[in-house]
Amino acid sequence: MPRLTRLMVRTSLAYLVLAFLLGILLADGSPFDWNIPLGGFFPVYTHLLVIGWATQLIFAVAYWMFPKLDTNKPRGSDLLAWSTYWMLNIGLVLRMIGEPIQYAYEGPFLGWILVLSAILLWLSAVCFVLIIWNRVKER
Repeated sequence: MPRLTRLMVRTSLAYLVLAFLLGILLADGSPFDWNIPLGGFFPVYTHLLVIGWATQLIFAVAYWMFPKLDTNKPRGSDLLAWSTYWMLNIGLVLRMIGEPIQYAYEGPFLGWILVLSAILLWLSAVCFVLIIWNRVKER
């Protein structure tokens, strides 16, 4: 298993645990009284599950398991693969920071964090498609 795949799987599992912990905090009827507004954390919870866990796990397994290109560069560009990982995770962390801030302060001046997050997440998807596209082939 490639090093990048191992890192992506472990990172996705960490996001799964973090999402479930956040889900406990967000649950109605929670025995915890946190005295903080949690409304801005629901999008974070959703992004942790969908992007952080599911999407990253899918990217990792596809990167590992899809047919190899050739013997020299079996999985394509390493730079593109690592760029996918870093853009996905930096974009997700920015989303984790930006959503609660935007919820608490409701101002357009902080919206740039969410825009940058969305751009990075989109670019990570584009990079992933570029890596995988030529590996999807008939036998």
